[in-house]
Amino acid sequence: MLDDQRQAADPEARPDAPTGGRPERDRPELDRPERDVLEIGRPAARKRDARPDDGAEAGGTEGGAAQARADEPEADADRPNVLRRHPVAFLLGGLAVVALGVAVFFYWLVYLHPYERTDDAFVAARSISIQPKVGGYLVDVPVTDNQHVAAGQVLFQIFKRDYEIALDQARAQIEADEAAIKNVDAQIQAQYANIDASKAQVDTAQAALRFAQEDAARYKDLAQRGAGSVQQSQSATSTLQQRQAAFQSAQAGVVAAQKQIGALEAQKASTQAQIARDRAQAEQAELNLGYTTIAAAQAGRVVRLTGGIGAYAQPGQTLAIFVPDDIWVTANFKETQITDMRPGQPVDVEIDAYPGRKIRGTVASVQPGSGTAFSLLPAQNATGNYVKVTQRIPVKIVVTDWPADVSIGPGMSVVPTVTVR
Repeated sequence: MLDDQRQAADPEARPDAPTGGRPERDRPELDRPERDVLEIGRPAARKRDARPDDGAEAGGTEGGAAQARADEPEADADRPNVLRRHPVAFLLGGLAVVALGVAVFFYWLVYLHPYERTDDAFVAARSISIQPKVGGYLVDVPVTDNQHVAAGQVLFQIFKRDYEIALDQARAQIEADEAAIKNVDAQIQAQYANIDASKAQVDTAQAALRFAQEDAARYKDLAQRGAGSVQQSQSATSTLQQRQAAFQSAQAGVVAAQKQIGALEAQKASTQAQIARDRAQAEQAELNLGYTTIAAAQAGRVVRLTGGIGAYAQPGQTLAIFVPDDIWVTANFKETQITDMRPGQPVDVEIDAYPGRKIRGTVASVQPGSGTAFSLLPAQNATGNYVKVTQRIPVKIVVTDWPADVSIGPGMSVVPTVTVR
């Protein structure tokens, strides 16, 4: 109703107003008609009310339309801006933006800043080629592909009869050498007895020589005094010479017997050396016999099994690949990511093959150099044009609780996340 009254009053007030030919928007504030607060923001309603209601007022249609067009700029000028019309909405929007910024900051501070993550990481292990040290036909292969085995479990069995015979021969040779040593010892003991006999002969020859010397001296003295004959003196002298020769022969016999002891001792030493060599050969034969049984040195899995029963295994031939249970993660972080990375920091590991599993580990070590520095053909940056590229640094991550119900091996992709701050 107020709008109808104002609309009826406006046409009456306009002709009497001293406009001076100026439009209403150019008049001063004092010359403008007062407007109710309810009139703000209702230019469209006022325009609808200003239209003629029936045909009786058709004569004033042109004047009303012109007046409505003149009122439109005035209404737009007096209408407040959006900020003043909706202050609460703008305040809430600003608070929402600030809250969003704080939330993003805390998300970065809590979930991004303390961690370093890379997808250039793989499971690593020191895979071993299972190769026999001796040759022979395989008579038993009690394992199959990808089977997990315990330490000491038999993997391959080579025909061992040939090596048992070689061991028996070596042991027989040792027994022969031991018998030879006993024979030499007996000869040495017998030679000591011969030495004693030779010494007794020396004593006998020495006694006979002493008697011959006295007898020869007596007959010589008798011959000089004319009491004895020259023949007896000569016979005594000859006997003396024989006794001297016998004494020297006995002494030489003692020396020869003693020398024989040395020869026997040398023979014994040679036999002892022979027995030492035969014992070494026996040990080697025993080792070769043991090499016919190929067992796992540690717990792990057998992969790429190529040896089968009846196949001839050559020494050094690869029969299978053994992957130990001792595996770890090699993560190639960018050099800008290892600034705060230290051994002992906790790591969360995600396995691509098993997305739902998260494994915890620790940083074991950081390689002192980039991966390219230890490659087969390292980069030569001193030649040609140089383009700086961020290098990758291998980091070793150890995990102690690998899941036992799934197969995890070298080359599998993982995503480690290291808590560095």
